[in-house]
Amino acid sequence: MSTQELVSFVVPIYNEEDNVVLLYNELAEVSEQAKLNSEFVFVDDGSSDLTVSRLREACVNDPRVKIVVLRRNFGQTAAMSAGFDHATGEIVVTMDGDLQNDPHEAPKMIEKLKEGYDIVAGWRKDRQDKVLSRIIPSKIANSIISKATKVELHDYGCSLKVFRAEVVKNINLYGEMHRFIPAVAAQLGVKICEMPVNHRARQFGVSKYGISRTFRVILDLLTVKFLLGFSTRPLHLFGGLGIASGLLGSLLLVYLAFERLVLSIPLSNRPILMLGVMLVLIGLQFICSGLIAEVLVRTYHESQGKKIYFVRSIIQSSNKNPNDSSSALPDNKNRESDKLYRVI
Repeated sequence: MSTQELVSFVVPIYNEEDNVVLLYNELAEVSEQAKLNSEFVFVDDGSSDLTVSRLREACVNDPRVKIVVLRRNFGQTAAMSAGFDHATGEIVVTMDGDLQNDPHEAPKMIEKLKEGYDIVAGWRKDRQDKVLSRIIPSKIANSIISKATKVELHDYGCSLKVFRAEVVKNINLYGEMHRFIPAVAAQLGVKICEMPVNHRARQFGVSKYGISRTFRVILDLLTVKFLLGFSTRPLHLFGGLGIASGLLGSLLLVYLAFERLVLSIPLSNRPILMLGVMLVLIGLQFICSGLIAEVLVRTYHESQGKKIYFVRSIIQSSNKNPNDSSSALPDNKNRESDKLYRVI
């Protein structure tokens, strides 16, 4: 396999002094075997060991290598975002720096990408991790994320992915949202596929993933769900909740009014009266929050010139009506017939 497109390997690393040189050597070997036009962007996320110095020594004479050293540990999402910003290739390959992702899978995924996809996601079908602490929680999380985002993937947590550069360049990442890139990118209308990839057991170092990360992922899932469904129409969410709450509260108050006025039942000791009033007030608060959110969304889009749509391509023909004087353009401004512009 060979390609003239520049392939940027983006690898976040954190305290991987025993793995980083081996990973660099393996990436270089794979690139040479597959005849890839490559660059390697290693993002050190504030390592406190010898990761950076060992990597620098190993690739001191390799102009393909960029080492982006962050000032402190910002987290994998920030490191991934820094890698995207410094990558210059038309194709971007992401992977972890712990050697569990197999670099030899990258050429096959790049070939798959060229079949017309924008994202090829890795699926660790035969995952080499602990069953109770890693595999089972991961399967549950992947099922929840797939149902919530409506982007069906077996393995959102696999860092081995291949992207068209224009996809990742148009996505802003926060929190733990790097794992949700396929779901967020889905709103751009991208074409996504999933491939089973080889997964290897960790040989050196310790895992940086803990149970606390699960809770952050859940909160980020709520953010992603909101962005996918209501980022340009928040009033539909808050207004719907407000109407439901207000309607339920109003029905309770109407029923209590009937009891008091028609059946002469006293209301002074009825907790349901307070519930009805609270539901109405909560409904009003939801609607007001939705209106405020609508103003903020419009300010965000209009002040920064943000579009609420994404163009895949523009097809424009230079064939004009000969009777139309506006078609008479200088020769140097004539366009090629049916020229395709890819804009994402």
